Amino acid sequence: MCSLTVAPEPIGCLPDGSQGSVSTNCGEVDRMANLRVLLVDDEDDILKLIGIRIRSWGYDFVEAKNGKEGIEAVKNKMADIVVLDFMLPDLDGVAVLKKIRQINKKIPVIMFTAYPSGQAMHDVQNLNITAFVAKLSVTADTNELLKAAIDIGAKKLLQK
Repeated sequence: MCSLTVAPEPIGCLPDGSQGSVSTNCGEVDRMANLRVLLVDDEDDILKLIGIRIRSWGYDFVEAKNGKEGIEAVKNKMADIVVLDFMLPDLDGVAVLKKIRQINKKIPVIMFTAYPSGQAMHDVQNLNITAFVAKLSVTADTNELLKAAIDIGAKKLLQK
Protein backbone atom coordinates (compact mmCIF):
# COMPACT_ATOMS: atom_id res chain seq x y z
CA MET A 1 0.00 0.00 0.00
CA CYS A 2 1.40 3.38 -0.96
CA SER A 3 0.58 6.81 0.31
CA LEU A 4 0.64 9.61 -2.24
CA THR A 5 0.63 12.88 -0.37
CA VAL A 6 0.76 16.42 -1.66
CA ALA A 7 0.39 19.14 0.95
CA PRO A 8 -0.98 17.87 4.26
CA GLU A 9 -3.85 15.80 2.86
CA PRO A 10 -3.50 12.37 1.25
CA ILE A 11 -4.98 12.78 -2.21
CA GLY A 12 -4.65 9.42 -3.84
CA CYS A 13 -2.90 6.13 -3.72
CA LEU A 14 -1.89 4.02 -6.67
CA PRO A 15 0.21 0.87 -6.32
CA ASP A 16 3.30 2.47 -7.86
CA GLY A 17 2.87 5.75 -5.97
CA SER A 18 2.12 7.68 -9.14
CA GLN A 19 -0.80 9.76 -10.19
CA GLY A 20 -2.10 10.22 -13.71
CA SER A 21 -3.52 8.15 -16.47
CA VAL A 22 -2.60 4.62 -17.34
CA SER A 23 -2.10 4.18 -21.05
CA THR A 24 -3.80 1.29 -22.77
CA ASN A 25 -3.71 -0.15 -26.24
CA CYS A 26 -6.83 -0.54 -28.38
CA GLY A 27 -7.30 -4.23 -27.58
CA GLU A 28 -7.32 -3.56 -23.85
CA VAL A 29 -9.80 -0.71 -24.27
CA ASP A 30 -12.17 -3.04 -26.17
CA ARG A 31 -11.95 -5.67 -23.42
CA MET A 32 -12.37 -3.05 -20.68
CA ALA A 33 -15.67 -1.93 -22.24
CA ASN A 34 -17.19 -5.17 -20.97
CA LEU A 35 -16.11 -4.53 -17.38
CA ARG A 36 -18.66 -3.27 -14.86
CA VAL A 37 -17.64 -0.68 -12.30
CA LEU A 38 -19.78 -0.54 -9.17
CA LEU A 39 -19.88 2.80 -7.37
CA VAL A 40 -21.10 2.53 -3.79
CA ASP A 41 -22.00 6.01 -2.53
CA ASP A 42 -24.89 7.56 -0.65
CA GLU A 43 -24.73 10.92 -2.47
CA ASP A 44 -26.98 11.08 -5.53
CA ASP A 45 -24.92 13.85 -7.15
CA ILE A 46 -21.73 11.80 -6.85
CA LEU A 47 -23.47 8.71 -8.27
CA LYS A 48 -24.73 10.71 -11.23
CA LEU A 49 -21.55 12.67 -12.00
CA ILE A 50 -19.05 9.87 -11.44
CA GLY A 51 -21.36 7.44 -13.24
CA ILE A 52 -21.28 9.66 -16.33
CA ARG A 53 -17.49 9.87 -16.08
CA ILE A 54 -17.06 6.09 -15.68
CA ARG A 55 -19.24 5.46 -18.75
CA SER A 56 -17.22 8.06 -20.73
CA TRP A 57 -14.09 6.01 -19.93
CA GLY A 58 -15.65 3.00 -21.65
CA TYR A 59 -16.82 0.98 -18.65
CA ASP A 60 -20.31 -0.23 -17.81
CA PHE A 61 -21.65 1.43 -14.66
CA VAL A 62 -23.59 -0.01 -11.72
CA GLU A 63 -24.58 1.95 -8.62
CA ALA A 64 -25.40 1.13 -5.03
CA LYS A 65 -26.70 3.77 -2.61
CA ASN A 66 -25.50 2.12 0.59
CA GLY A 67 -23.19 -0.56 1.90
CA LYS A 68 -25.80 -3.30 1.98
CA GLU A 69 -26.68 -2.75 -1.71
CA GLY A 70 -22.98 -2.74 -2.57
CA ILE A 71 -22.38 -6.04 -0.80
CA GLU A 72 -25.39 -7.59 -2.56
CA ALA A 73 -24.13 -6.36 -5.94
CA VAL A 74 -20.76 -8.03 -5.34
CA LYS A 75 -22.45 -11.18 -4.05
CA ASN A 76 -24.60 -11.30 -7.21
CA LYS A 77 -21.53 -10.77 -9.43
CA MET A 78 -22.86 -7.48 -10.79
CA ALA A 79 -19.42 -5.81 -10.64
CA ASP A 80 -15.89 -6.43 -11.81
CA ILE A 81 -14.39 -3.40 -10.04
CA VAL A 82 -15.71 -1.56 -6.96
CA VAL A 83 -15.38 2.13 -6.14
CA LEU A 84 -16.36 2.36 -2.48
CA ASP A 85 -17.19 5.44 -0.44
CA PHE A 86 -15.49 5.41 2.94
CA MET A 87 -18.43 6.89 4.88
CA LEU A 88 -21.86 5.38 4.26
CA PRO A 89 -25.03 5.75 6.35
CA ASP A 90 -25.63 2.07 7.07
CA LEU A 91 -22.11 0.59 7.26
CA ASP A 92 -18.75 2.30 7.10
CA GLY A 93 -16.49 1.59 4.13
CA VAL A 94 -14.15 -0.62 6.16
CA ALA A 95 -17.03 -2.89 7.22
CA VAL A 96 -18.30 -3.06 3.64
CA LEU A 97 -14.79 -3.81 2.35
CA LYS A 98 -14.36 -6.62 4.89
CA LYS A 99 -17.64 -8.19 3.74
CA ILE A 100 -16.64 -7.78 0.08
CA ARG A 101 -13.34 -9.55 0.85
CA GLN A 102 -15.28 -12.46 2.41
CA ILE A 103 -17.18 -12.79 -0.88
CA ASN A 104 -14.35 -12.05 -3.31
CA LYS A 105 -10.75 -11.66 -2.18
CA LYS A 106 -9.48 -10.48 -5.58
CA ILE A 107 -12.03 -8.00 -6.89
CA PRO A 108 -10.30 -4.62 -7.35
CA VAL A 109 -11.61 -2.11 -4.78
CA ILE A 110 -10.88 1.60 -4.84
CA MET A 111 -11.65 3.54 -1.67
CA PHE A 112 -13.19 6.90 -2.62
CA THR A 113 -13.67 9.44 0.14
CA ALA A 114 -14.37 13.07 0.85
CA TYR A 115 -12.51 12.71 4.16
CA PRO A 116 -9.05 11.34 3.38
CA SER A 117 -6.84 10.77 6.38
CA GLY A 118 -3.85 8.74 7.37
CA GLN A 119 -6.03 6.76 9.78
CA ALA A 120 -8.53 5.90 7.04
CA MET A 121 -5.72 4.68 4.78
CA HIS A 122 -4.27 2.65 7.65
CA ASP A 123 -7.66 1.04 8.36
CA VAL A 124 -7.84 -0.47 4.84
CA GLN A 125 -4.21 -1.18 4.00
CA ASN A 126 -4.42 -4.88 4.91
CA LEU A 127 -7.61 -5.41 2.93
CA ASN A 128 -5.97 -5.45 -0.51
CA ILE A 129 -7.29 -2.21 -2.00
CA THR A 130 -6.23 -1.11 -5.45
CA ALA A 131 -6.15 2.60 -4.56
CA PHE A 132 -7.31 5.24 -2.11
CA VAL A 133 -8.62 8.36 -3.88
CA ALA A 134 -9.94 11.61 -2.42
CA LYS A 135 -13.25 12.75 -3.94
CA LEU A 136 -12.18 16.36 -4.00
CA SER A 137 -8.73 17.83 -3.84
CA VAL A 138 -7.26 21.22 -4.60
CA THR A 139 -3.88 19.60 -5.23
CA ALA A 140 -4.78 16.83 -7.70
CA ASP A 141 -7.20 15.93 -10.48
CA THR A 142 -9.63 13.51 -8.83
CA ASN A 143 -11.04 12.34 -12.17
CA GLU A 144 -7.57 11.50 -13.45
CA LEU A 145 -6.65 9.64 -10.24
CA LEU A 146 -9.93 7.70 -10.24
CA LYS A 147 -9.57 6.78 -13.92
CA ALA A 148 -5.98 5.62 -13.35
CA ALA A 149 -7.09 3.51 -10.37
CA ILE A 150 -9.97 1.92 -12.31
CA ASP A 151 -7.65 1.25 -15.27
CA ILE A 152 -5.16 -0.45 -12.94
CA GLY A 153 -7.96 -2.63 -11.54
CA ALA A 154 -9.05 -3.48 -15.09
CA LYS A 155 -5.51 -4.41 -16.11
CA LYS A 156 -5.27 -6.75 -13.12
CA LEU A 157 -8.47 -8.47 -14.21
CA LEU A 158 -7.34 -8.75 -17.82
CA GLN A 159 -4.01 -10.33 -16.83
CA LYS A 160 -5.74 -13.43 -15.46
